[in-house]
Amino acid sequence: MDVDRRRLTRGVRAGRWGAWLGWGAAVALPLGFLAVFFAWPVVSLVLQGFFTETAAGRTLDLSGFAEVLSQERTWRIVGQTLAQALAGTVLSVLLGLPGAYVLYRCRFPGRTLVRGLVTVPFVLPSVVVGVAFRALFAPGGLLGWAHLEESFAGIVLALVFFNYAVVVRTVGSMWERLDPRAEQAARALGATPWRAFRTVTLPALGPAIASAAAVVFLFCATAFGVVLVLGGLRYGTIETEIWTRTTQFLDLRSAAVLSVLQLVVVAGALLVSSRARARRERALQLTGDRASAHRLRLRAGGDLWPALATAVVVAGLLVLPMAGLVSRSLRAPDGSWGLDNYVALGTTGGRNALTVTVWEALGNSLRTAAWAAVIAVVVGGLVALVVSRRPRRAGLRRAVGVLDAAFMLPLGVSAVTVGFGFLITLDRPLGLDVDLRTSGALVPIAQAVVAIPLVVRTMLPVLRAIDPRLREAAATLGAAPGRVLRTVDGPLGARSLGLAIGFAFAVSLGEFGATSFLARPDTATLPVVIYRLIGRPGAENYGMALAASVVLAVLTATVMMVAERLRGDRPGGEF
Repeated sequence: MDVDRRRLTRGVRAGRWGAWLGWGAAVALPLGFLAVFFAWPVVSLVLQGFFTETAAGRTLDLSGFAEVLSQERTWRIVGQTLAQALAGTVLSVLLGLPGAYVLYRCRFPGRTLVRGLVTVPFVLPSVVVGVAFRALFAPGGLLGWAHLEESFAGIVLALVFFNYAVVVRTVGSMWERLDPRAEQAARALGATPWRAFRTVTLPALGPAIASAAAVVFLFCATAFGVVLVLGGLRYGTIETEIWTRTTQFLDLRSAAVLSVLQLVVVAGALLVSSRARARRERALQLTGDRASAHRLRLRAGGDLWPALATAVVVAGLLVLPMAGLVSRSLRAPDGSWGLDNYVALGTTGGRNALTVTVWEALGNSLRTAAWAAVIAVVVGGLVALVVSRRPRRAGLRRAVGVLDAAFMLPLGVSAVTVGFGFLITLDRPLGLDVDLRTSGALVPIAQAVVAIPLVVRTMLPVLRAIDPRLREAAATLGAAPGRVLRTVDGPLGARSLGLAIGFAFAVSLGEFGATSFLARPDTATLPVVIYRLIGRPGAENYGMALAASVVLAVLTATVMMVAERLRGDRPGGEF
């Protein structure tokens, strides 16, 4: 009897040690990846602003801060960044609320398709969106009469195009779980529909709106490709200024100082986002399961105005720029209509503007995006699994929160900073006799760093929605921790896996900031090739850029539509 008891005790202890080792590895692998391929390059580049090289070695020198912060141009760029981010955030929230209501509280044929369509702009390559709005605002474009080319309003509209889906999905995911009886009670007591919404529903949606606004502000403040293409010489952001000073002037000290300024903005937005998200998750726990959606009623005083607002935004803001891009891509350099620009994709452009053809660049993009998606899903899946736990100890809960926040940092740090940081740190990483800067593996790794936060945010809601009693019941029946993960978390978490893969692949496919530094001419990806074509003179090159943008947009949209279709109405993909 004593022997059996000792064996049982040893087995329990071994199981506990195995569980601790497993969770330790699940934490160590993502942290190691983040440390080597994100923290190290970013910190190394930022430190360029604090130290100078002298005969005696590196010495602390803060004169770079005084020099950069005393320039009028610096504060003009900071002001433009904040103004564009604030305007884009306000407009995204105002336009996104009706969309959240229609797509998450109403039922109508094709709702899943429209949800997928709304999500597509968020993952479209920034260069493609910049080219689409540039074609739309050009003198011969559909909105050429509005004179929005290289304007503040044009940039803001493009930012809203990107971030409309963030508001719709974040607010909508909470709105569909709100108990409608509170609003119905207010209506029964004589409140008008607007007053019931303003006094009952809107306060309940407050945490989700705050969370969405913080994330949108973060994305708008760190926009790169859109501002680079649409801003011209007059408008820019901290992100584009970092790129300009590093690539054109090799002024690392000034770029490092600007990176510090950007980190301050990012840290503030992430703090607000984290607190708002925590409030939203607590509110979701209180609201419980989804409320049943009602059939869309197009009548005055009902769903008519939200439906009209959503239709106008989807058709005018989301569909029109892409329709204009397709239309302009079908115009040949001589002004005739045809497929000449698409036929030219098999060449290297006018005056051999490219090293590879567009189709070869597309193949490079597909290969790197596939590897990046694998890395992002593995690392991001481990992070989501760890962060989804709810430890009883306060210290462990704080550690989980810190881990969650740490892996959100790549969303806000300049991809340009990450890419350039790779170049100055990974020549002999960790003392190894290998120069990773010449390795083709560096591009998918950089793309994975950008995609990991989206994988985490896609899988985390599903894993947190698992009832802890299911795990406890499995453990009570004798299942080891590993078996609990396989039989409980695995099947339920797999519901969001398809969408996570889709997000990772689509975002990697269109990544431009870091890739523009790291991709070699013979392995250039499609976004890099598109930007090079835009910068080369000649109508033939510009027409090829339009056609290549259409190809990349269709491919990205197809990936996301398939992923959204596989997800259906399951939870997941919240930001």
